[in-house]
Amino acid sequence: MSREPKVENRETNAPASAPPSLDSRPSMLGRYAGIYAALWKNSVTRETMFKGNFLLWIVVELAWFALQLGFISVLYLHTQHIGSWTKWQVVLLVGVSHFIQQLFQAFFLINCANLSELVRTGKMDFLMMLPVNTRFVASLRQVDLGGFVNAGSALAVMIYAARELQLSPTLPMAVGFLALCFIGICIHYCLMFSLASVSFWTVKAQGIVHGYYNLFNIARMPDDAFPRGVFKTVFTFALPVLLVSNVPARLLTDRLTSSSCFLLVGMAIACAFFSEWVWRMSLKRYTSASS
Repeated sequence: MSREPKVENRETNAPASAPPSLDSRPSMLGRYAGIYAALWKNSVTRETMFKGNFLLWIVVELAWFALQLGFISVLYLHTQHIGSWTKWQVVLLVGVSHFIQQLFQAFFLINCANLSELVRTGKMDFLMMLPVNTRFVASLRQVDLGGFVNAGSALAVMIYAARELQLSPTLPMAVGFLALCFIGICIHYCLMFSLASVSFWTVKAQGIVHGYYNLFNIARMPDDAFPRGVFKTVFTFALPVLLVSNVPARLLTDRLTSSSCFLLVGMAIACAFFSEWVWRMSLKRYTSASS
């Protein structure tokens, strides 16, 4: 369990009774940056205590990623295109999806999955008493460092696929790609955190959270593979997992339309407002472990 680091900055020559000046008080951004740095330090310490588990999960994720790439290779032995997507475009898409998934896993997955345990064991009481935003510390209290290693492997696959496609992304395109990936990560976080907040009503909600995590497999498929209908509508607007990976991949392959980009941004804003509303309703539901 982490705690807020000491952020006071008192003048050594000032009288004990004199309040610190406004200039000596840390800014809100600097204060939360210091808190997050302490959370990172705790996560690094935790990982070094269980090195075997850390390495094992990296191997498992690499094996799973390799199986997905193998599936794509077998699939394209029987066809040349899936909709308008060629083999190496789909490989690039799988790399983008894995990159987004692993970064999301590094920052948010374990925290969303453990939210129900905080409610069930009463540890949420402690978090709510801290002089920081409760959602901030509940969402970011642990970091999965292995996710960054696996994101690196996804980046390597993306670079190789781009080379096979003879793509030469410009700096603005690379910046735009990272921005779209960031938006996609935010969408995944908002949706999974909303589902995790169900634990305030049901206590045990890990199954719901991990069920959504399994929907990442859909994000690895080209959007053209799904005909227009209920399925594609649901996973574009209700649970926009198809947008999260397909839009950044289309940017790299120079096939992105402005409507798809605006749709991704709009869904991110909608998911953010929905997630905050669910969180506030959940906190009103919470009666603490002592009640």
